[in-house]
Amino acid sequence: MRVALGITGGVAAYKAAELVRRLQQEKLAVQVIMTRAAQEFITPLTFAALTGEKVITDLFGEKQASANLESAIEHIAVAQRIDLLVIAPATADILAKLANGIADDFLTTLYLATKAPVIVAPAMNVNMWEHAATQRNLETLRARGVRIVQPDEGYLACGMIGAGRLAGVEAIATALCDTLGLRHDLDGLKVVITAGPTVEDVDPVRMLTNRSSGKMGYALADAAARRGAHVTLISGPTDLHAPNEVDWVPVRSTEDMRCAVHEHANDAHVVIMAAAVADYRPASQGTQKIKRAEGKLMLELEPTADILAGLGREKGSRTLVGFAAETEHVAENARHKLAAKGADMIVANDVTQEGAGFDADTNVVTFFLRDGRELALPKMSKFDVANRILDCVAKLRKGVK
Repeated sequence: MRVALGITGGVAAYKAAELVRRLQQEKLAVQVIMTRAAQEFITPLTFAALTGEKVITDLFGEKQASANLESAIEHIAVAQRIDLLVIAPATADILAKLANGIADDFLTTLYLATKAPVIVAPAMNVNMWEHAATQRNLETLRARGVRIVQPDEGYLACGMIGAGRLAGVEAIATALCDTLGLRHDLDGLKVVITAGPTVEDVDPVRMLTNRSSGKMGYALADAAARRGAHVTLISGPTDLHAPNEVDWVPVRSTEDMRCAVHEHANDAHVVIMAAAVADYRPASQGTQKIKRAEGKLMLELEPTADILAGLGREKGSRTLVGFAAETEHVAENARHKLAAKGADMIVANDVTQEGAGFDADTNVVTFFLRDGRELALPKMSKFDVANRILDCVAKLRKGVK
């Protein structure tokens, strides 16, 4: 996830460096934008070194002579790719510009151009903070959905005492994580997640598999790690890269996955079976390529191990989540699977539905829970679906409905 951090001209600008580090701990990419006044208090080089990215300081590039079409529309590109805009510190001047739609630099233009949520953390002299104009601007921004992180009270840089000191880094980070749906409710939990397809070899050339891309399982692993879990991702063959800080265990066949799950799930608190495992495999595997011949080729198949059912029989205190990718009778099949496998929850979807099929970046799912509840979600990104699944898992762990 990507956050744009706007820094405006106040003594508290130096605290933005600490905020960058805090956001990086949440595995967030940070794009820093500095106003001209902010650069009087701290240099762009500091933030370039911290983020490893260019710091944006001007609407048309650092020198007018170097301006081009790319720099002229950069604010639109940034607006489209960020997940959140946070301005800290936010001066009285920037609050007034935001409230009145003034767009005379990169940061104010970005504010008007982005559809992402916006958080501002004001910092200023107490009299400026209490002034009717500032308070009116704050009310205007709140009415538009902008989240305000209230300043702290205490000694101010000007020597006065009162409200206006930039809120603590942790308070700003908490507001940001809450807005983005980032939580730490899985701290200390071991979570095992399966992903991708499995492959059953017919001969040295051919194989049986399915269309799973692994995107849902990998999104779950990423989201669970962000929420503090120790994640083991057991994955069939995919083109995806495992998220950072996740233990990645590659497998090929359903039997490989069964063995890996058995090894890693024994001491797990949560197991989420998002992989699309093969239900059947060839009864015998050819040692040489099966040559083409006239007439039909009969291939005898035998069932593979039912990994989810095996986990359900020995579930213990683990929270067990299964998936059901269906093409018809979704609810009926999901309820049957929930009862038959001994799971706590089944995440079901109709893979023929637009935005819910294999290899899509979105999903449309319904949760079926053991207590009879059902929760249908609208189409959303697989990362958002992953967090909704983990929300449910966290509640199940706490015994909360």
